[in-house]
Amino acid sequence: MSLAPAPLPSLLPRRAARLVPVLPLVALPALLALPVTHDGAGPADVLSGLVVVYCVIRLLRERRRPLSPAAAVVLGLPVVGLALAAMGASSPEAGLTGLGRYLQVFVLVPAAVLILVRDRTDFRVLAWSFVGLALWQGAVGVHQYATGTGASYQGEDVRAVGTFGAHDVMGMATAVSLGLVCAVGIALGRAAVWQRVTATGCAVALLLPLALSFSRGAWIATALTCTVQLALTGPRRTLKVALAVAAAGVVLTGGFGIGTAQLQERIDSIAQVGDTPDQSVVDRYALWASAGGMWREQPLTGVGLKGFPEYRDGHATLALSSGSDIEGAGTEYRKQELLSPHNMYLLVLSEQGLIGLLALAGGWLALLVGGGRRLLRVRARGRGRVLGDGPEPGREPALDCGLVACGLLLWMLTDFVYGDIGGPSTMLIALSLGLAAWWALAGGEHRHAVPRGAVPERAEGVAAR
Repeated sequence: MSLAPAPLPSLLPRRAARLVPVLPLVALPALLALPVTHDGAGPADVLSGLVVVYCVIRLLRERRRPLSPAAAVVLGLPVVGLALAAMGASSPEAGLTGLGRYLQVFVLVPAAVLILVRDRTDFRVLAWSFVGLALWQGAVGVHQYATGTGASYQGEDVRAVGTFGAHDVMGMATAVSLGLVCAVGIALGRAAVWQRVTATGCAVALLLPLALSFSRGAWIATALTCTVQLALTGPRRTLKVALAVAAAGVVLTGGFGIGTAQLQERIDSIAQVGDTPDQSVVDRYALWASAGGMWREQPLTGVGLKGFPEYRDGHATLALSSGSDIEGAGTEYRKQELLSPHNMYLLVLSEQGLIGLLALAGGWLALLVGGGRRLLRVRARGRGRVLGDGPEPGREPALDCGLVACGLLLWMLTDFVYGDIGGPSTMLIALSLGLAAWWALAGGEHRHAVPRGAVPERAEGVAAR
């Protein structure tokens, strides 16, 4: 009797089972595709807690250490500043609430990503989930602009906000921007051809909803990040892509007239912040000044977690308005209080002081330096392989993973100049930080647990334990 190859259906369960550990992380962006119905903790926040519990259970079953010493130091460093700021909060409730939120975003969820993402395949699956969420939110946002059902902008309900609603106008911009960064990283890397072609199409498609978000901070962060990603692939490709993007912009805004006047006015306002800024920029400057005043009063430990709203008016100038106008996208008109400085660095500085800022930003800088150095090494190895003196293809870490990881981290650090954490989209920031930590600290060599008596194997450049 001849032995025939196993039919394709019998192979699918094994491949699907291999992705089981990373699926809880993929579910987090999937839940962000649902409409936001309230301002409190959403389904993604609840699931993130369950994911952390799932990680603990896996670690106990596999009998392995959760993190390497370097990862434990980098991800655990912010706990020092957070603990001090929580003790200095105005009330125990505020301290515990703020501590839990910061630990969730900057410690626990990134650590879960570092544990559950085992190799480049898991990494790409999670990156593609970012792209999928961005496409969905972008499609909803474009429909809102076309039908006049978006958030209010200059008296018209045309601002694309996706399913996040008018009370979280930065939610869709964040989701689309991070998805675009992931798509560009995959397109510029060395993944399969179909992945690169698909990612290129997705990146082009996401340009329109990003533009219709009217978010200046997201534009600046995305443009800078994608430019750096392109520059790492060589000047010739950078020039070609820049010309293609410019041509697409001319066609969209000039040929089809998509948001011409509103986009032009929004773009012009970026250069006018020091001349005749609009009220949103005036408010931002006033909030920044207020955060600086808080820090000068308590330079080392800040005013305590969740303390910015309480101390804001005591340090704000008369230029600060009573709040921002919220309307459209299914929301009745109301005033939304300005409860943060819209600058993550100043928020940490005012509430946690120098100790908190150095601990938190120091970890981010360590990830950026470590991830950037590894990305440059991988890029050099790729050139060597083309010349015939590089590593074997199966042992080479993927360039696209490095471009995505460093791109997400760079976008986050740039956007934090214009915004801070808040809203459901913050979960994407936590996942992005985890992917950056995986690349910088595990670097494609994350170790698997091996049952007792089993023989360690190497697969796809991942050292088995």
